[in-house]
Amino acid sequence: MPKPIKRHIALRPVSREHHQGLLLSWKIRQGLKQKVELKRIKKYTDWFWKNHLQQHFEFEEEYMFPILGKEDKMIKRAMREHARLRRLFNTPGRLEANLSLLEEELVSHIRFEERELFEKIEKAAAEEQLARIEKEHSHNDAEAGEWQDEFWNEN
Repeated sequence: MPKPIKRHIALRPVSREHHQGLLLSWKIRQGLKQKVELKRIKKYTDWFWKNHLQQHFEFEEEYMFPILGKEDKMIKRAMREHARLRRLFNTPGRLEANLSLLEEELVSHIRFEERELFEKIEKAAAEEQLARIEKEHSHNDAEAGEWQDEFWNEN
């Protein structure tokens, strides 16, 4: 079991959002395993994308990724993965295949960012950059409300 990662205080809220993304993947997995109607799962993933993950990606791309620059190999990978995940969230049809891919790729992406990319950003960032991340993220904390249809708890 990997040792818990000690994050700089400025990056902790973004890491907490990653935890929510891992929960999303778990909920998708549970829904698929329990054979929940795919449209119900898709409604939830659409809501989660619109109210959480879309802003999370934009925040990382605007305030965190520039610390390493767009030519950095890890940043290029993260941007490719963001683009791929955006497509999976926004592609109609092939629901079961897309949900399954989304669940797998989101977990992989979050693990990469937490275990590798954020470590590198944290080491490269100046204190002013970390302070800006912390300040801008506090402005970005919108309350999206609660989702009522807890399909993942049906069995």
